Amino acid sequence: MSELPKTICGPWRYVLFCFGILCTAVGIAGIVLPGLPGTLFLLIAVWAFSRSSERFHLWLYNHPRFGSGVRAWHEHGVIPPRAKIAAVTMIGFSFALLWGFVLEDWRLAAATGVVLALVATWIATRPGAIKQEDPA
Repeated sequence: MSELPKTICGPWRYVLFCFGILCTAVGIAGIVLPGLPGTLFLLIAVWAFSRSSERFHLWLYNHPRFGSGVRAWHEHGVIPPRAKIAAVTMIGFSFALLWGFVLEDWRLAAATGVVLALVATWIATRPGAIKQEDPA
């Protein structure tokens, strides 16, 4: 693991620590609840803890259940195929709901669709597995 960024001092440290706790709770809920991006919130929590609490940062980074996805992203930029499928599916489902029930102006719907398509494309183009080094 790379070296931790410099820890912030003063009141911002406590703000970031509380933010990290909140993101951890939402991230854990997102693992269970469909439609809530759990890994994203866990990544944000790791960042907040890296600047506020080395102990909690290392706990989450090395957690037996949640740490592998966080480490895969941090060290290799990898999004597992199942996570990609879930994310792109939820993006499509969210857009369908917005198009059908929320957005009345077609221009706003089209702009939203373009942004969501770009996000889905970015997710789909991330590596799906850690590349193994050739020992030769």
